[in-house]
Amino acid sequence: MSRLPFSTQDLLLLLAVCSAELPSSAAGGSASALSSNSTDRNQTKCGGSTDCFEGVILPVWMPENPPLGERLARATIYFVGLFYMFLGVSIIADRFMASIEVITSQERKITIKKANGEKITTTVRIWNETVSNLTLMALGSSAPEILLSVVEVCGHNFNAGELGPNTIVGSAAFNMFVIIGLCVSVIPDGETRRVKHLRVFFVTATWSVFAYTWLYLILAVFSPGVVEIWEGLLTLFFFPFCVGFAYVADRRLLFYKYVHKRYRAGKQKGMIIETEGEPDLPSKVDIEMDGKTLNSHGDELLDGEGGCEVKEASEEEACRELARILKELKQKHPEKEMEQLMELANYQVLTQQQKSRAFYRCQTTRIMTGAGNVLKKHAADQAKRATQHDVCSEISVSNFSSKVFFDPGSYQCLENCGSVALNVVRRGGDLTTTVCVDYRTEDGTANAGSDYRFTEGTVVFSPGETEKEVRIDIIDDDIFEEDEHFLVHLTNVRLVSDGANGHKPDHGDSPAGLGLPCTATVTIFDDDHAGIFTFEEPAVTVSESVGVMEVKVTRNAGARGVVVVPYKTIEGTAKGGGEDFEDTHGVLEFDNDEIVKTISVRIIDHEEYDRRASFYVELQEPYWDRRRWTDGGCDEVLTKKEEEERRIAEMGRPTLGEYVRLEVVIEESYEFKSTVDKLIKKTNLALVIGTNSWREQFVEAITVSSGDDDDDECGEEKLPSCFDYVMHFLTVFWKLLFAFVPPTDYWNGWACFVISIFVIGMLTAVIGDLASHFGCTVGLKDSVTAVVFVALGTSVPDTFASKVAAIQDQYADASIGNVTGSNAVNVFLGIGVAWSIAAIYHYSKGQEFKVDPGTLAFSVTLFTIFAFICIAVLIYRRRPSIGGELGGPRIPKILTTCLFFSLWLMYIVLSSLEANCHIKGF
Repeated sequence: MSRLPFSTQDLLLLLAVCSAELPSSAAGGSASALSSNSTDRNQTKCGGSTDCFEGVILPVWMPENPPLGERLARATIYFVGLFYMFLGVSIIADRFMASIEVITSQERKITIKKANGEKITTTVRIWNETVSNLTLMALGSSAPEILLSVVEVCGHNFNAGELGPNTIVGSAAFNMFVIIGLCVSVIPDGETRRVKHLRVFFVTATWSVFAYTWLYLILAVFSPGVVEIWEGLLTLFFFPFCVGFAYVADRRLLFYKYVHKRYRAGKQKGMIIETEGEPDLPSKVDIEMDGKTLNSHGDELLDGEGGCEVKEASEEEACRELARILKELKQKHPEKEMEQLMELANYQVLTQQQKSRAFYRCQTTRIMTGAGNVLKKHAADQAKRATQHDVCSEISVSNFSSKVFFDPGSYQCLENCGSVALNVVRRGGDLTTTVCVDYRTEDGTANAGSDYRFTEGTVVFSPGETEKEVRIDIIDDDIFEEDEHFLVHLTNVRLVSDGANGHKPDHGDSPAGLGLPCTATVTIFDDDHAGIFTFEEPAVTVSESVGVMEVKVTRNAGARGVVVVPYKTIEGTAKGGGEDFEDTHGVLEFDNDEIVKTISVRIIDHEEYDRRASFYVELQEPYWDRRRWTDGGCDEVLTKKEEEERRIAEMGRPTLGEYVRLEVVIEESYEFKSTVDKLIKKTNLALVIGTNSWREQFVEAITVSSGDDDDDECGEEKLPSCFDYVMHFLTVFWKLLFAFVPPTDYWNGWACFVISIFVIGMLTAVIGDLASHFGCTVGLKDSVTAVVFVALGTSVPDTFASKVAAIQDQYADASIGNVTGSNAVNVFLGIGVAWSIAAIYHYSKGQEFKVDPGTLAFSVTLFTIFAFICIAVLIYRRRPSIGGELGGPRIPKILTTCLFFSLWLMYIVLSSLEANCHIKGF
């Protein structure tokens, strides 16, 4: 994984230290040192003090003015502590973001009624994507900065501090310039990424700039140096306003209904896609959906029905895509087992799936801390589970119970067969015992005495015997009649013991009973007619993986003589000639007394998902094979018996029955579709990063895994690297500690959410104290420490998460689209909550809440100007010559990245110089 160059960090540290007034800090603290952190601590005014003061949790390290060597040692300890606390925050933030992913992934079922009256049931997410990105996702990404501001104010007697607000502005600058600049450069040459939800991006970008403009106004314009209650509350209320505007833009409510829209047809039938920021459609294009025609000047798209149709089609497309990937992998790796192929297919689908910012944040954090690649681990685990076949027991057979039943349950015979044998079997129980069962025939359409002989009796299974035979006599006649059937029932199963007087019932502990089927059906075919030839049913469904399909042609109501039945296949939606099936034609030759023949057709396996095509097999008119009647010529003199047989046969000519055309429906392989369905159910990203038990969390906490995130197709699990082991041992304390946080499955993620945000607040309080003490130890003002060190530490996980999102996602929303929203939320929540509480507290005391504009106003102004430049460049990059906000031709890509990095360096340098009075601020 790529990292920020250390030379840049060294340069930042050098600039910060060089711009600090070390002499004043070395000279000692002022005589009137305050006992708490108020607006006077670590002042940003010229000539202000950089003395160390009591923190929210950590006290001042005494003595206050140590020698230079001890000062450097203290600074080193503070810096290492700060680094370790940032690791802890990143790990608990990972749990926090996992809970957010689970919360925002909740779904509900809805029923949609189409225009044609058809009702479909589908699932939709409870949370709107835009709302979740601007609320929970942004809160999760910016929680350390927001809570640092709140904790700093509440922990210092509700007086304003420099660390929290400047961290918010510094983090916004890092996000806007460094993260976006990095995302622009990491896209492979020739590729681009565009923002998909352009309207939402414009809304959040506007609010982002407005948020910092508003911050300047309340600092230096409306009431300079004083924050009033209405200013703090209005800042806070801008947050729901921002979310509401973005939701309106996303859903096209209010005035957006009248904005010009364009549509294009999707690849799947019935799927409508809005062309947002894409080339225009031809003016003549019309698209019909639910009886409505949408063209380039068309009507609005219904959010209800249309949106659900798009979702339904997209789900089908996801299944087909997974099926295609699985098929390609089988062809590419024929030597691999299905479990390995499923693992590779699931990993590819998860990699290509659109992901949220929360997922990218969790994935990056776990790779960095030695917890492994969550996608590969999840794919391997689910592949193993998917290959485990469910065992469905047709008959529950206990080892302690004997079951007696017919096997098989149906029999066929000709009426001239003499007798039919039925097979009775014994399964389970103690085979050393004797089991008896009674049997009895019962009339169906066949009658005892005229068609078969009534039979009843008892079958005795001696010790060790598992099969017995029951014979029923069949009565033959010369009368034309339909095929008939009768039944044979098993009753009164019992265990017996051998005694002197024969078998005696045994009422021991080993029970015996009837299994299924306990009734057999015997069908008697008439042999006095040539027969009626038909398929067993009008349609049959076969799997495309069957290879060779076999269908039965039955001969009913007679089986006399040799009969030839021609047949042929006919194309339907399935094509012959080896495309979907192989054309087949020929004849079936039924011998005398033969009642069943099969037709074989070869089916071509395409391994497609949700496939459905059909063709037909048709029977032609049957006829006698007269050559088999006699070897003589036509003038041969027949005996009286032969003439009688000829006369009877002529009376019963062969005919076709009810089903002479069989429709063969080819569907996807059940096993293949089942495999795809099992895999597609496991592609919910909330399942990937969520946890369902404390045991799972502790196992993950002590397990080190490979953090290799290369998109290779190797099914073998890689060993952890040295870096993975180092990071694991550095963070194992935090992992074990935060394993006590409730799993994300509890209360749909809300339990983990609440506990995690409380823990983040505690850690940020310590971070604030460490950062302030580190700054005063090396002679840095809080404002400089905030924009250089704290903002960098809180934003590094987001940096790598955005980098991965830029490379893996096909759109730029997850990588840069959420940056603008997070920057706005930082101000509305981080500043709005903290300053509203402080303003109300001071008002209750009859005082004013004073905030020195100083460096904060200067930093805000500087950031706002640079943000305008950044957004303008991103909009310009959407021109066809570049193609999108990220990537593009090599030269524009390098120039954009250099520009954004330069803006951030200028922001850091100018803010540091102003804080130390080298340039004039406000």
